Amino acid sequence: MSMKREDPRQYHIALAEGDVGRYVFLPGDPGRCEMIASYFDEPAKVATHREYETWSGYLDGEKVSVTSTGIGGPSAAIAMEELVAIGADTFVRVGTSGSMQENIKPGDIAIVSAAIRDEGTSLHYLPLEFPAVADVNLTQALSDAARDMGKTVHVGVSQSKDSFYGQHSPERMPIASRLKERWTAWMAGGAICSEMEAAPLYIVASVLRVRAGGLMMVMGHPDQTPMTPAEWEASKVENLLPVAIEGMREIIRRDKASS
Repeated sequence: MSMKREDPRQYHIALAEGDVGRYVFLPGDPGRCEMIASYFDEPAKVATHREYETWSGYLDGEKVSVTSTGIGGPSAAIAMEELVAIGADTFVRVGTSGSMQENIKPGDIAIVSAAIRDEGTSLHYLPLEFPAVADVNLTQALSDAARDMGKTVHVGVSQSKDSFYGQHSPERMPIASRLKERWTAWMAGGAICSEMEAAPLYIVASVLRVRAGGLMMVMGHPDQTPMTPAEWEASKVENLLPVAIEGMREIIRRDKASS
């Protein structure tokens, strides 16, 4: 089936060239778009279609946007494909993740420098042997901004998965032993957090020759023990947003300095 049509807007995100800036935040939840856009100058909602909500505005005089991707790799890959088609080239994934190390606590910030491809979307782009790696300059800018704001930061590899409940309730699954064995292996290898979008986004970015990075609010514990009320409060995604904004500002500053 051909997707070519007269409408200049992209099929899924309902956006056309000029609607977004080159710099785009990618949360999963549409409910987080207005929260992020509230940090912009002159924020305005541009489109809402399916799981994709988009706002645009300005940071330090540069047009920026935020588009929700929904949950998981398939919808995230679609968002990036269509955003690149209308001019975006720099993407920062903003979301939540589960801790995979005892020393990484709820409320800490994970900067995802690379991701385990424990999902299916990226296999439609590149063989499994190709690594899912963030843009090194974005990763550095995000981690510098977070540390400058006094945050506890961990830079490293995430596990990108397709099944939320395969992680949180592995004992219910017919392949429970395999899931637990792999989780133990990821932890032993030093993976810092578990989430659902970084690997496909990084692989799509590699193929499209654009930049992608990500920072995640850490929640939970590796052994799935419940969080305390204080830990729930510390790991609210609202606490991550000022860091994401400052990280994007740092990226914009570095781009201007190098141009």
